[in-house]
Amino acid sequence: MKIFKMFFALVAILIFSFSAFAAVTIKFSHVVAPDTPKGLAANYFKSYVEKESKGQIKVEVFPNSTLYGDREEVEALKMNAVQIIAPSFSKFTGFVPQFQLFDLPFLFNSSEALHKFLDGPHGQNMLKLVEQKGMVGLAYWDNGFKDLSNNKREIVKPEDAKGLKFRIMSSKVLEEQFKALGANPQVLPFSEVYSALQQGVVDGAENPVSNFYTQKMHEVQKYYTESGHGYLGYLVVTNKIFWNSLSPEHKKIVAEGIKQATIKEREWAKKLDDEYFDKVKAYGKIKIYTLKPEEKKLWQSKLMEIYPKFYDVIGKDLIDAALNTK
Repeated sequence: MKIFKMFFALVAILIFSFSAFAAVTIKFSHVVAPDTPKGLAANYFKSYVEKESKGQIKVEVFPNSTLYGDREEVEALKMNAVQIIAPSFSKFTGFVPQFQLFDLPFLFNSSEALHKFLDGPHGQNMLKLVEQKGMVGLAYWDNGFKDLSNNKREIVKPEDAKGLKFRIMSSKVLEEQFKALGANPQVLPFSEVYSALQQGVVDGAENPVSNFYTQKMHEVQKYYTESGHGYLGYLVVTNKIFWNSLSPEHKKIVAEGIKQATIKEREWAKKLDDEYFDKVKAYGKIKIYTLKPEEKKLWQSKLMEIYPKFYDVIGKDLIDAALNTK
């Protein structure tokens, strides 16, 4: 009897040891260019994890919707067809309505306040809300604050946007934001934005400058308003099937890789915003207007009128907590 027990114990140890060091492949899918903050961070994560695991974990990064578009990647993650994605918050609002919080215009007045909220108890509790759909929230990544662009006219006052068609992500908040301006929001996948602007399907869009430049939207837009009216962030997630299959050692490496990539991603988001804005200016064929402080207050007053519509869905306490984070 003792011999059998020793035999099975030995087998269990061998199985555990094998699983701990078995090769793992992570497919990381995203929809933006490799030279955006998210694209750079995904590649940094790949380098870190492959080095720290001594090749036991292989990371394959698929940028620019080459594997899945932004409509498909969440479902692909649930089925473990990919192991990590980093979509915008709007992709989660169908089953975690609290994430509509981050689409609210003029919610944070600085990156410092934003990061304090994300890294604090409210932001970390929100990370756990995706678990109900078989996902594991890993981190928040930045892409900065959004500006407006269009082909029709210079936008200075809120009423200047009236009647224009703007591409948006699928988001009730963003729909209400543009309706408040008298504009017409049009939901389109990110991969279709350039052609939609080029062909006049939509007149304009809202983007952080890194997306605007790397997707070459400056080639098909005439006017750019530096408004900084809303935040665009990403939720880095994996799925429970994959996460639970990892050994403790591999989990530690992946988690630390995400942590280090997040630090770098925030640095790149800040740095690249300035660099890409300079490149848009240097292009010389787009008219740029920067809102003055008093003009921005008018926009803020107009767009914050939509907040009460989302008190019940998001939670007024959560909205107030974000607004009061300094």
